[in-house]
Formats: sequence, C-alpha cells, structure tokens
Amino acid sequence: MSVRAGWAGVVLLSVPLGTALAQTADPPSDEATLQQKLDEQEQRLKVLERKLEIQDENAAANASNPVVKSDTKGFSLGTPDGANVIKFRANLAVDGRWFGDQQTPQTADTFLFRRVRPYIEGTVGKIYDFRLMPDFAGGRSIVLDAYINGKFKPWFNVQVGKFKGPVGLERLQPDQYNRFLELGFPSSLVPNRDLGVQVAGEWGGGVLNYAVGYFDGTTDGASTDANATPDVDNDGKKDVEARLFANPFANSENFYLRGFGIGIGGTHVNSTGSATSTLLASYRTPGQQSFFAYRSGATATFADGNRDRWTPQVYYYLGRFGFIGEYVESSQEVSRQVSPAVRRSDKLQNSAWQASLSWFLTGEDAAYASFTPNSNFEIGKPGWGAWEVAVRYHELKIDDAAFAGGADSFADPNTAARRARAAGIGINWYLNQNIKWMLDYERTRFDGGAAAGDRPDEKALLTRFSLVF
Repeated sequence: MSVRAGWAGVVLLSVPLGTALAQTADPPSDEATLQQKLDEQEQRLKVLERKLEIQDENAAANASNPVVKSDTKGFSLGTPDGANVIKFRANLAVDGRWFGDQQTPQTADTFLFRRVRPYIEGTVGKIYDFRLMPDFAGGRSIVLDAYINGKFKPWFNVQVGKFKGPVGLERLQPDQYNRFLELGFPSSLVPNRDLGVQVAGEWGGGVLNYAVGYFDGTTDGASTDANATPDVDNDGKKDVEARLFANPFANSENFYLRGFGIGIGGTHVNSTGSATSTLLASYRTPGQQSFFAYRSGATATFADGNRDRWTPQVYYYLGRFGFIGEYVESSQEVSRQVSPAVRRSDKLQNSAWQASLSWFLTGEDAAYASFTPNSNFEIGKPGWGAWEVAVRYHELKIDDAAFAGGADSFADPNTAARRARAAGIGINWYLNQNIKWMLDYERTRFDGGAAAGDRPDEKALLTRFSLVF
C-alpha cells in the first residue's frame, strides 16, 4: 500500500468518525447553553429584585419626609398622603378708637391690640381635625379655641373642647370676613366660645346644615374664659345649644338664588346665680363702652331660673352685594337680693336685631365666608386690592320690666339705658387675601341711661389693621 493510499484511508475513516463524535458531543453543548441562559435569567431576576428593593426604600424614605407648603392660608407640614397635617397660622388686629362725644372719657381714645392669636391647627389620620388657639390681647393670656373634631361622615361630625357655640350668624362668621370691626348687637345676646361637645353635619352638599351641643354655658355674648373660674362651669348646669341652617339653592343653576341662606338657632338652660356670682351679662356699644348692667353689690340682681335664646337669621350674596339679617331674643328669669328678702320676677326678655349691607367697589364676588381680591396692592405694581363699603343698622332693647319697681328694680334707670340704636358705615380695604384695613364710623343713640333722661349719643371713629393667615 502506498503512503498516498494510506492517508486517503485515514481521511475516509475520519469523516464518519468526526460525525459520530460531533453527534456524541451535541447534548453536552446544549446543556451548557441552557445552564448559561438560566444563569443569565437568575442574574436578571436578582437585578430586578434589587431595583424593586431600592424603589421600596425610596418610597419609605419619601413617606417619612414632610411636605412643606406655603400659601394664603398659612404654612403647613404634612405627610405625602395628606393623612397628617399641621398648619401654623395667626390672627393679629391692631385697633384705634376715637370718640367725638361728651359721654365717653378721654382715656377711651387709644390704640390697642384687639387680637393677638398665634395658633396651630391640622389633621391627624385624615379624620381628626384639631385647633389650639390662645389670645394675648388686652394684657391677658387665655385659651380661645382648643378642640378635636372627628369627621366620620359628612352628616356626622363630633367636636369636643372649646369653640364657638352653634348659634349666632355673625358670631360664627370667620373674623376676616366680618364687614365691621365689632359685631352687631345680636351677637351681644348669643354665646361666644363655650366648652362642651357638639354633633354636627350637612346633607346634600351643604344644602342643609345642623349642629347640636351640650355645653358648660355662658352669659350673653361671653365665653367660658370670662367665668368666675376661667373655663370652669359656673353653676353645674349645662346649656343645650342648637342650630339648623339651610342653603336651599346651593346646587341650583339659578345664579340669583345660590347665595341665599336661612336658619334658626337657640339655647336652653336653667341657671342659678347669686349676689356674688350673678351669671348675668352687661352690654356694650360698638365702641366697646358699657351702656347697660344689672344692679350689683350686696343687693345684686342675679340669674334665677330658665334662660332661653332663639335667633332667626338670613343672608344673601349676589355678585358684589352682600346682606346679613339677624334677630335674637334672650329671656332670663332673675331675682334680686333686697335685704332681708329676695325679689323674684318672671322672665326678662331682651332682644336685638340688625341689617347689614356690603358692596365691593372693585367688583369682587361677595360671600359669607370666602372671597378673593381681583388684584393685590404692591407699590410699583398695578392693582389696588379690593375695596368694599358697608352700612349697618342695629339695636338692642332691654325689657321694660327690668326698670320697674323703683329702688327695688333689677336695673338702675339712671345708669343703664333701656335701648341702644346704632347706625354705622364702614370702608374696608383688602390689600391682599391676608391683610385688611378697616375704617368705621358708628353713631349710637340711647333711650334712658342718665339721671336727666337719655344718655348722650356715642360718636365713634374706629379703625383696624389686621393680618389673618
């Protein structure tokens, strides 16, 4: 056999042998490829898992970081989901009073702090609102508001603490939306801030609102911080206070009716005072000068039986126009310590009413508890803020029976007026949503209140610079 023939045989034999070897090696090659792919998929899953872990870590980190906000309603800190929020706010009012009459003492012409109220409010767990508001005006420190409100359903809220009683229309209006520096005479007969528990809510998106509460009780126009011991019940008796208010056209397509609201409120308690703790109120003019008080001292007049209040109320807002009307009647059984006996009486019924009109000269839409200036006032920039004019007539009448009985009367006709009737005009300049300047002129006439007849008219020029946010 030649060498060439030998190599040819080797080649011929190598072809099938190579094929056989290749066929034998294929399965190991496929397993390696599969394993490689499995390893790659496993690596990708680990990378994806890590990315998801990082996202969860970032979400947890972000959830613990507060959301800080600042707007016309104040400054706030909250969680990203809005479940927990705390807001920092303030209400500051600096007043000036000047009197052009012979009755008011010269010392009443003064500047003063009317409100100094830094406060916090917020929400916990999406449901529970709270507010803590002290007041440092007038050289004193008091707790004005301190409450928790559970908003369980739109028609079922439970509020506990100290807050405005659910009675007076103008009294319940937020301070920044009052059209005059001082509230009208009807607010002198309804409770201010009271300590207790209240159930309230609304139906139909605000068409009907209700509130009913059980409170320590206050004298006319007062808060519990004015009690003999501040924020402590005077006599252990509790006031029932309630209000029903309707905005029957709140969801109407009729633009002329949507701003109409009407309601009624009232209170009831059986209150018993004494010569040293009378549980009776005195009443003040728009210039905050006392014009009526019951007899005091060792032979003082004091509350001695049922006290009932009721107040029909209405408002109407259309475009730049606003109106508030309110009537209040407060009846109280009283007695007087006339040594050695006690003089008793049927109920004395004091009443008050007001009608107040307002008009935005700069065209803003008026509302009971909200509005936005069309422009802000800043020197060097266009816009003069919002300008508004307001007029008001209001009066308070004391029951004639309070002056009957001569020397044994429940009130002294020589110092206490039978009636006060006030007419006022005001100009309000809203520099922006938070800052307002007010200028009021009020003239108050009296029936009685002086030894020689009628007390002289009070002529008061009042101004206020306020900041609310």
